[in-house]
Parts: sequence; C-alpha cells; structure tokens
Amino acid sequence: MAVARSTLVIVAAFWLAAETTFDTRRGFAEQSGHMTAASPVYPLKVSDNNRYLVDQSGAPFLLAGDSPQSLIGNLSLADIAFYMENRARYGINALWVNLLCNAGTACNADGTTFDGIPPFTTAGDLSTPNPAYFARVDEALRIANANGMVVLLNPIETIGWLEILRQNGITKVRAYGEFLGTRYRDFPNIIWMHGNDFQSWRDTRDKVLVQSVARGIRSVDPVHLHTIELNYLTSGSLDDPSWRTLIELDAAYSYYPSYAQILKEYNRLDPLPTFLVEANYEFERNPDTDGGALPNLRRQAYWTMLSGATGQLYGSAFTWRFPSGWKEHLDSPGIRELMHMSRLFGGLNWWGLVPDQGHDIVTAGFGTFNARGSIASDPYVTAAATSSGDLMVAYLPTAQPITIDMSQLPRVNRARWYDPTNGTFQDANEELAIDHSQRRFTPPPRHASSHDDWILVLDKAQSDSHTSN
Repeated sequence: MAVARSTLVIVAAFWLAAETTFDTRRGFAEQSGHMTAASPVYPLKVSDNNRYLVDQSGAPFLLAGDSPQSLIGNLSLADIAFYMENRARYGINALWVNLLCNAGTACNADGTTFDGIPPFTTAGDLSTPNPAYFARVDEALRIANANGMVVLLNPIETIGWLEILRQNGITKVRAYGEFLGTRYRDFPNIIWMHGNDFQSWRDTRDKVLVQSVARGIRSVDPVHLHTIELNYLTSGSLDDPSWRTLIELDAAYSYYPSYAQILKEYNRLDPLPTFLVEANYEFERNPDTDGGALPNLRRQAYWTMLSGATGQLYGSAFTWRFPSGWKEHLDSPGIRELMHMSRLFGGLNWWGLVPDQGHDIVTAGFGTFNARGSIASDPYVTAAATSSGDLMVAYLPTAQPITIDMSQLPRVNRARWYDPTNGTFQDANEELAIDHSQRRFTPPPRHASSHDDWILVLDKAQSDSHTSN
C-alpha cells in the first residue's frame, strides 16, 4: 500500500452486483441460475512440488482475494458480514486484514475501532490486549470462515505500528506473538502475513522485531502458513533470505509489469508458492505508478497467473479504506473482471501450467520482457502450458498476432479466444491440424470495452483437466 493511497481515480460507471459464486479450485456448478462452490477445507498447506497451495483434502487452491485492510477498525460486524457476502458472490476466497489498524492504514489515529474500542487496555502496550477488541477480531474470522474465505491476517503491520514495536522491545513483541498464536491456532482459515510496505526491512533492528512476532506465533501455532510483504515499488518475500525459515508462502509486490517479479520468485533455487500480494488498486493512482485503470488491472492479473503464481489479491480504494459511500462502490468493473479471470482459470488445470519463459511455444509476436517498464504500454505476451501438452493459455495485452509451435501441444484439439471484460469465449478460426508446423493466431477485433487484450486458450475438449495431478 505504497505511501498513503490518497490519490483516487474514480470511475463513473459501475456494474450491477454479480449473481454468481464459483469454485476457484475445480470449476463451476450451476444451481437455479446461480453458481455454488464447495468450500475449501482449511487450513491451507503447500503442494508437494512447492508451486501452489492446497487445502486439507489436497485440492489446489487458486487464491483470488481482496484487500480490506482496515476492516477490523472501520466496520461493524453487520457491515463485515455485508461486505464478505458481497465478495463471496464474486468468488473471492481470501482477504487481507490488518489485525491492528491506525492512521497508517486509514483507521483512527489511536488504533481504536470506529466505535471506540482500543486494542490494548494500556495504549501502545502490546502486553495488555483488550478482550473486547480481540473478540471482534474473532467474530470477523468466523464470518470469513462461514463465507469460505481464508484471512491473510497481519498481526501488526509496519506502516502504522513499527514505532510501537520499537517502543515495546523484543520481549514484549515475542510475547504478543505467543498470545496471538495461542488465541488463533484453532481458527482454520488464517494465513499470517507480516510487514506491509516494510521499507526498512534491511535495518536489522526493525527486522528482528517483526520476526519476533512471527517466531512467537510459530512457537505455539505450527500449523498456519506465514508470509511477509516487503517494500514497494517491487519486491518478493525471499529478497530477504532470513525469512526463508519463517514463511511458506512468497508474496510478490509490484507496481511494474507483474510477470517480472512473479517469475523472479518462480525461478528461485528453492521456491515457495508465490502470489501477487499487492499491485495497482482500482480507483486510485499512487505516485510513480500507472494506476488502477481497468486495462492495467487485467494485465497484472493475467500476467500473474501465467507466470507461475498460485493466485493474487485485488485491491480497491473503497475496500481497503472503507470511506463514506463504500457500499455503493462494491460492484465495480474491476471486481467483475477479476471474477472472469478466476472463472477462466478455475475451470482449467491451472496448477499444472508451466510458464513459457524460453518462448518454446509462443515463438513469435511475444514482444519484449521489460522488468521495470510501464504496465499501460507493455505488450509482452505471457504464456504457460501443461507438460502433457493438452493445455496452453496465452495473454495478449494488445492485438498483435502470435505464432504457436503446435508440436509442443500434441493433445490440443480446440482453440478459443476469451474476452476478459465479459467472461465469454469465441472460437478461433485457425485450423488445428496436429503436425510440426508453426501456426499463426490473430486476435479478434476490439471487444465491447474498446480495448483489445485477449486470452488464447488451446486445450483438449472434454479433457479430464479438472482432476488434480
């Protein structure tokens, strides 16, 4: 959440509320015009190959989240339920929530809730947790669980609370972590997420304090996963190798083309499942960024999923801050388009996709890899395919033709274009004879939104790609 997220770009038109929910692990099941989803069996764990998350039943978990960071401080329990029920309709299955919230993340300056409940009975003293405050946190977690959502719970985020960590010192900080681990170890739907624009992580004194919270939690709660968000404008959790023994999930953070940071994490010698923790938010534009215009949101979302990620978090100026009028801005174009993205990958063997980094499959038309370039003007094509050759997905940010080496996809018998603005397919007209030729695919004209980004899906019709491998 770089700087203060204060510059908003408000979009005038909004979509009506979606009437669908869906399973981002295995696809969709329709009942009476609505989509229903089987809830994951929490807590989450890491796949055997360290590439993605799975639930307790072994089902791959495609993380599709929102970032209501100030939820505990700014919403009543009734509004928390209202918000989560809305997000469930869009297939959201993960939420970033700051357990403590002050002016650094858009809550009351003294850390009290909107109705005056302080987190500690002695202000700023981590050894004095207030039962009334933590009871509210408990209920928020239960509401999330009832909606099938995992909460990326930040125990003490580092924008607004780093100075409090410094004032309390190592002993109290560690004890605070132990308190949290003891209280929440039996709540199944938690991932512990540390940091938050942690610009000073290279300062050993600050790092040790944040890690002491994590160590305290882990000393009494060995089950829940941990991650850490480091610094903007781009970073990954493992940029700081000292976190390697404390986390199981790698948080990529980028205001640049997201494929670059995701692939950096994917290519580490000892990788962890990676997700996009933060990028541009809808309805805002931070300094030195391209902002959350819809084409930018789509680019960072599809680049992420085709670069080896286990998922991502969306963000909105209205749902991280919850300012006046936030309810009128829930059903936005950005959240609907995120639903279309999750719906596409939820119906595919997404966890089996391997990024086409060497351009062995998309052999021409893919553009230039630009790690620190502008999102808005980057035409780079990301693609990924399964090792069995029965599925390939490519994201084309602009309508440039691409060439596919069909010899790499021996089991493909269907070609379709997916419109990321409305979630519909149309057949590709190119012949799919299985031989060793190079095939040229040209995207359709601009879609209804007047933009020209498309997703090419080559797969095996009626395949068993929904079965975990």
